[in-house]
Amino acid sequence: MNWEDVFTVHVKIKKSTVLHREDGDSVVMIAFTGDVAGRLFQGKVLDGGIDTQIIGKPGGHHTLSARYMLEGTDCTGETCLIYIENNGEMHPEPGEALFRTHPKIITNSQALSFLNHDLLVGEGLPTESGVDISLYRWA
Repeated sequence: MNWEDVFTVHVKIKKSTVLHREDGDSVVMIAFTGDVAGRLFQGKVLDGGIDTQIIGKPGGHHTLSARYMLEGTDCTGETCLIYIENNGEMHPEPGEALFRTHPKIITNSQALSFLNHDLLVGEGLPTESGVDISLYRWA
């Protein structure tokens, strides 16, 4: 078995709201849109995508939890929606992915219904306009 490319979400950051605390955890909420490309799905991120990051005091744990809906066409050309809940942790090591996640997908695509229960992982790499999130499935 190997990791197989599902698609890449090209995130474009719209707005961030920050709750900063000197003596404890801070929170950043990031609104975003974007587009999606891959052999299984092509489409866009619908309005309402939000990534909530909890940043531990200096040297602490940094988690993220993003929820967003995609609209587009699956690999058979059918129109469909895909919901993604993407939870993970930041990994600020140079030369590595910015973060790694464990996505949960729900879709109404018959052709992509296997994504509703497959084991998935994601990784994010920074770009000029936001971040690219590549999703993979264990196949």
